[in-house]
Amino acid sequence: MGAGKTTIGRSLARLSNKTFYDADHEIEARTGVRVPIIFEIEGEAGFRAREVETIRALTALNDIVLATGGGAVLNPANRECLRKHGFVIYLRASVEELYQRTRQDKNRPLLQTANPRAKLEQLYTERDPIYRELADLVVDTGRQGVQQLAQSILTELSQRHDIRSS
Repeated sequence: MGAGKTTIGRSLARLSNKTFYDADHEIEARTGVRVPIIFEIEGEAGFRAREVETIRALTALNDIVLATGGGAVLNPANRECLRKHGFVIYLRASVEELYQRTRQDKNRPLLQTANPRAKLEQLYTERDPIYRELADLVVDTGRQGVQQLAQSILTELSQRHDIRSS
């Protein structure tokens, strides 16, 4: 949450001539309702069920860049779809960076608590090992700009593809 998945994903898609999808935006488009409202009405479990169906449908597409929500990897079905149908990139940022990027954002239901920084620490502790295990590539998003990060990811992907093709 706040690592730059949508922003960097959109840039990466543009640079690689692929179609970009954001799983959360796709859920909103399919339901006609914003994610915070889905959380309010259906709870996290209802949202996660919608997320599984959306990720299953999106990972069946070709030539796309997909940004998932940060919690998508908690579900084994999502991890399997991502592993089977894609190259998974973990955009890693420190808890402090994530807090600075998300502290004013009211569209993040999990952070609507008395202590959002503590919630980010909890989520990071819980999710980081899963992200690392699932990722084909880990990229620190710290100080680089979006274009530089996207270009560096594209270069890494090209090099890996050349190695695999040889």
